[in-house]
Amino acid sequence: MPEGPIRILIVDDHPVVRKGLSTFLSNEPDLEVIGTAESGEQAIEMATSLDPEVVLMDLSMPGIGGIQATELIVKQRPEVRVIMLTSFGGHERMVEALKSGAVGYVVKDTPPPELLKAVRSVARPGSPTIDAPA
Repeated sequence: MPEGPIRILIVDDHPVVRKGLSTFLSNEPDLEVIGTAESGEQAIEMATSLDPEVVLMDLSMPGIGGIQATELIVKQRPEVRVIMLTSFGGHERMVEALKSGAVGYVVKDTPPPELLKAVRSVARPGSPTIDAPA
């Protein structure tokens, strides 16, 4: 099992969301935000070069969206654990996200302690898939 903080890549097309998540997660001593990407294209490139353990991936983005970016990242780097972030709930979208290779699905209005729990639960190899909040 890797030692040190959990390495996280944040992907979202909204700068305020990226900044907010980065600031929030960086305040946790066991988490390290190693990069932020504003598009699926950037996410694919950064996931290869920065070696994250966890990617928080926005589902809906212009260009390459979260589903396609996740498929490509997981194909290239199967050890990377992707948690899909979205403003939209719904069973169909959750199934689509999990089929793309994501290990979890979290709505953006999830309480902060639940987001931390999700990141920590998927961070290391052999971690279980997380359930979407009710």
